[in-house]
Amino acid sequence: MGHRTFFFSLLFSAAAIVPAHAEMAFNRIATFPVAENLPADADPATVTSSEIIAASPDGKTLVYSDSPLGGVGFIDITDPKAPKAGGALLLDGEPTSVGVVGGKAIAAVNTSESYVKPSGNLVVIDMATKTAEKSCDLSGQPDSVAISADERFLAVAIENERDEDLNDGVIPQMPAGDLKIFTLADGIPDCGSMKTVALTGLAEIAPEDPEPEFVAFNEAGEIVVTLQENNHIAIVSAETGDVISHFSAGTVNQDKIDTLDDGALDFSQQARDLKREPDAVKWLDNDRFVTANEGDYEGGSRSFSIFNKKGEMLFDSGADLEHRAAAVGHYPDKRSDAKGVEPEGLEVATFGDTRYIFVTLERASLIAVYRDTGAAPEFVQLLPSGIGPEGLVAIPARNLLVTANEADLVEDGGARSHVMVYELGEGAAVYPTIVSVNDDAGVPIGWGALSGLAADPEKPGMLYAVSDSFYGSQPAIFAIDATQTPARITRKIVVTRGGAAAQKLDLEGIAADGKGGFWLASEGNSDKLTPHALFHVDGDGRIRKEIAFPAELLANELRFGMEGVTTVGEGDDQMLVMAIQREWKDDPKGQVKLVAYKPATKEWSAVRYPLDAGEKGWVGLSEITARNGKLYIVERDNQIGAAAKIKKLYAVSLDGFKPAALGSDLPVVEKTLVRDILPDMKSATTGYVLDKVEGFAIDADGTAYFVTDNDGVDDSSGETIFVNLGKLDALN
Repeated sequence: MGHRTFFFSLLFSAAAIVPAHAEMAFNRIATFPVAENLPADADPATVTSSEIIAASPDGKTLVYSDSPLGGVGFIDITDPKAPKAGGALLLDGEPTSVGVVGGKAIAAVNTSESYVKPSGNLVVIDMATKTAEKSCDLSGQPDSVAISADERFLAVAIENERDEDLNDGVIPQMPAGDLKIFTLADGIPDCGSMKTVALTGLAEIAPEDPEPEFVAFNEAGEIVVTLQENNHIAIVSAETGDVISHFSAGTVNQDKIDTLDDGALDFSQQARDLKREPDAVKWLDNDRFVTANEGDYEGGSRSFSIFNKKGEMLFDSGADLEHRAAAVGHYPDKRSDAKGVEPEGLEVATFGDTRYIFVTLERASLIAVYRDTGAAPEFVQLLPSGIGPEGLVAIPARNLLVTANEADLVEDGGARSHVMVYELGEGAAVYPTIVSVNDDAGVPIGWGALSGLAADPEKPGMLYAVSDSFYGSQPAIFAIDATQTPARITRKIVVTRGGAAAQKLDLEGIAADGKGGFWLASEGNSDKLTPHALFHVDGDGRIRKEIAFPAELLANELRFGMEGVTTVGEGDDQMLVMAIQREWKDDPKGQVKLVAYKPATKEWSAVRYPLDAGEKGWVGLSEITARNGKLYIVERDNQIGAAAKIKKLYAVSLDGFKPAALGSDLPVVEKTLVRDILPDMKSATTGYVLDKVEGFAIDADGTAYFVTDNDGVDDSSGETIFVNLGKLDALN
């Protein structure tokens, strides 16, 4: 899983010819935060976005549309592993799309006064000087642009988008959109050549309001245009402007999908008569094209499809995208009741003798890669992306694929919008690092938000993880086989109380009890009536004992509670030690508690642990594991990307661990740095540093592992990295 072996007879590269019969995969080689292209006098916290992206003919310069900034940005990828900021050109309006022909970039710019008075223009940009040279009036609001392979024509989808707040967004809403076709001369559109192709009267849903969305050319000079809200597709001659054919995109019946936004991943549901409502479209050859069926009005089939020009549906991916996202922990539960993973963007390109289909999954933050076989496409791999991938461009001459990811969460302290670069080369796919197997129903075990890790005391490579409150209606323990690459989630054990899934849990820590069961640490939040508590469960997840925090602790509680639990000693001498994430009301600044509990005597005690000082945000604890006379503790800041500085593993000797009674003067323990794991995280993600290292464990033969929490793909890229650090005695 994660890659396929392909046999290439010849693969041309700018640097070399890749040998035939090599194992090939795309892997990310660089990330570029587009905020680096902000003007020098701009606030660094200005929201930016990369949406539609294109490349210069030599494949060394990228240009992307940035609608929040009101311009286009440039990136120098002469060295694709070290992208450089190329600056931004501000335009008078909101760029919606961009294409490249020769040395010119052509941007479609929305200048609309309102929904009922739409307007826009084409702006020609010299890529060498990064200056605007010419503009053509479009008499409407543009969405997508495309350029013919022979560089004779340019097409623009004039959407004149609907107001979703007007009459609940119901169409028709005037004025109607259309298709514009221009002839090109030396890469410059002839404004006087503009042909307007009316697309009214074609669709059954709202024939007077076609809502054109996306356009693409085949090599025969024909344009395919999606009418998304109308669930319709038209084929138009670029030469004459005639509509050659048109047809409905049809509907899909989906089985074994998750249709409920309920804090659980359950792929046992179904949906009927889902309109495809395609967004992006790309030709596979002169007869076949592929659509990404995002949906925007009444539908969205969670799939991609292949049609021919006659309107015959040759292939539909069904629930494949949903299941593949679920297997790698990227399924967006909060979109289950809407459009699931939301296929939105597409690219089709031939590398060597293999034609690939690349599908962006907006809500799953993934790129799904398939091989075009002429019949049913063959799945190749999944690529991790930034948040909300939309545009992408392939550069086969350099063995590169580039994605533009539109979401910028700077206002919430989250990840910025990124452009990401991938390279096709020899070797296996690096991502994913952890996947789930199928359950008895033949669907992947749904998982995400892994927030604690523990080792089986007897079986090397056998680990257990828990998911946090993101999946609060189905708290679970996951069995992980770490002897395989990628690691495999082989079982999901739902935590139950009285025979039903336990409620009001926020599982953040897990430890094996040595008897086939587990101790679980739940981080409380009084605002949500979730208690700070320890739970003892058996091997089937049934809660056998619940232990609440004592009054001495709760008197000073904050919601940043337990982030890990471990066991020290055995029998009547067994002690549970829990890491409290951040300072509570009675803690000195920069110190947090390690709390101890003895089940035999029900005694509580604690020490204080000194935190590193962070540059931004906060610093706290994420995990605790006992081994060989030491407590191993994960300490991290809450920063992501370039701002991340503290992702460290420390040790506290149990010889110096002398917890005192709660309410007394608590001793401060000494810590020793074992390993800075920030370099390990950068290596695993090619520089795109994730925030939450939430799990750490040492297995029965002394091998250390860590795993990150992907926040359930909510305001997150969804990436989870599971890393084998090697033997404990070699960590530092």
